[in-house]
Amino acid sequence: MSEQKKQERDFTPEVDVLIPEATALAKEGKLLEVIDKLLALEKQTRNASDQKSTIRLATTISDLAYEARDYTQLNANISLLSKKHGQLKVVVQTLVEKTMGWLEEVKSRDGLDRWLELIETLRQVTEGKIFLETPRARVTLALAHYHESLANQPTPNTPPPQKSLETASELLNDLQVETYSSMERKEKTEFLLEQMRLLVLVARGKDAEDRKEGKDDLSRGEADWIKVRVGGRKVNEGFLKEKGNEELKLKYYDLMIQYALHGSEYLDVAKHYHKIWETPTIKEDVTGKGREALENVVYFIVLAPHNNEQSDMLHRIFQYPELTKLELHRNFMKCFTTQELMRWPGIEGIYGATLRNTKVFGAGEEKRWEDLHTRFIEHNVRVIARYYTRISMKRLTSLLDLSAQQTEETLCRLVVSKTIWARIDRPTGIVNFRDKKTAEDVMNNWSSDMQRLLGLVEKTWMGMNAALAAQSRVKA
Repeated sequence: MSEQKKQERDFTPEVDVLIPEATALAKEGKLLEVIDKLLALEKQTRNASDQKSTIRLATTISDLAYEARDYTQLNANISLLSKKHGQLKVVVQTLVEKTMGWLEEVKSRDGLDRWLELIETLRQVTEGKIFLETPRARVTLALAHYHESLANQPTPNTPPPQKSLETASELLNDLQVETYSSMERKEKTEFLLEQMRLLVLVARGKDAEDRKEGKDDLSRGEADWIKVRVGGRKVNEGFLKEKGNEELKLKYYDLMIQYALHGSEYLDVAKHYHKIWETPTIKEDVTGKGREALENVVYFIVLAPHNNEQSDMLHRIFQYPELTKLELHRNFMKCFTTQELMRWPGIEGIYGATLRNTKVFGAGEEKRWEDLHTRFIEHNVRVIARYYTRISMKRLTSLLDLSAQQTEETLCRLVVSKTIWARIDRPTGIVNFRDKKTAEDVMNNWSSDMQRLLGLVEKTWMGMNAALAAQSRVKA
């Protein structure tokens, strides 16, 4: 492409004469002759840097070919004009934008074959041109949606649905839209979300194929799930909070929830549902989507493994006034905020029927039900470690309603994660929850206690002196 140079000559009179003549000849069926005449004058206007005249001639060529329904000439001349030596950028840009405006009409009137030819021509013309990166992205998005439609409505002549989805995803993910300076921020975010959505569909399809083949390790779609995570990091969450972007925000967090659920990252799922619940339109819907989002926050924050972040979020949500309207869910959360032992059969009897009717713990979600049982066991172990210094393994297994092996495995997991400190004395069958302190630790604790005691003594002494001074002034 040529940079804009100083105009050497104005060809407006010649163009004004030629275009009506060319239009008349084209109506008589002499399209090739007309195009040759227009191209000859276009060469002169281009070499003279007459931008206005070159644009008029280029668009006239494409208009006449389109009106004559000669798609062979249309595609050939679009490609030819874009490759001309010294062609002005604005001419190619105008030609591409004009052609893109015909795509929907071509698709509905002349069929998919003509539409695909025109799409491919536009993709070839825009390839590698920075000033055409946004039109290229829009054309590629339309092509990706076409391949996705083939997956949704397969026929004997189309590729397998999974192959069509992969083609659509590859087309869209080849575009590095986050680097496009000419694209508006909102449109850029929409493209990123479309990339993520197609990647999720492809990854799920690959996981389904692995399950169908009886594989326990669903590794085929892992690369696509990683791309979803990378794509999520490209989206600016601050921009999603701005007014008018609620639809994009909900779509983004829905995709992130699907990614987090794939890896059973329950804490991340709870955070994403919390972001959805904080959306004004969702929060105001107290009986519909707002209630559903808050319920999911409760379910997944309880399912998340215990750590400082999970504990902090659990206690903060428990204080929400909105939770008082969900009495059952608030009581369910209270089980984890209270330092008391909980018996699983009793919990199952109180909350089991309600939880089993939800999408989170319903049919096909046995793993999450087992994870919930595990969280109750871990809570009980933390409570026991808080109140007991030593306990027999027999008594511990009865409190946890587990076998000796399951109890030992739970203890080991919590010790490894540094949730508790414990040592098992197998010969005696005793579990110790307190580490033996060295003489240095004892002295440090004693020194700290003494400093605290002396501080209290000094504060009391000063208070007494102040009181005595006040009394002496009153008597005087």
